[in-house]
Amino acid sequence: MKLHLQRRYKGGSYTIGSLYINSTYFCDTLEDRVRNIPAEGKVWGQTAIPTGEYKIALNYSTKFKRHLPRLLDVPYFEGILIHRGNTAEDSAGCILVGENKVKGKVINSTKYEIELVRLISDARARGESIAITIERKTHLS
Repeated sequence: MKLHLQRRYKGGSYTIGSLYINSTYFCDTLEDRVRNIPAEGKVWGQTAIPTGEYKIALNYSTKFKRHLPRLLDVPYFEGILIHRGNTAEDSAGCILVGENKVKGKVINSTKYEIELVRLISDARARGESIAITIERKTHLS
């Protein structure tokens, strides 16, 4: 299973993107602000992860008390999950899923988290590897 997150809008404290699963649009995303980590430095809980490709595991989160997708081997970061939430304050570097119908937020995130976990579980049961590619649009505004 191949996930693709295309960052499309950079706000002052957040980043909005689109998440695709096997080339089909799935939902919107919300992350913390994109920073140039070597130049600007990483601000804990307020910085989006670097662009790149990451393997995904599905494991139990002791913080959230449920199974969630976890990105592996993310430079400068640990414990990056894909989960529900509404604002950048809910992120702490993680990727939030939902619908971007309110400026700077995603809504209806619980249903997208549940469906994403189900799809990843099914793919794992079929023996598929799961990965995500994160990129920005050429002109991220």
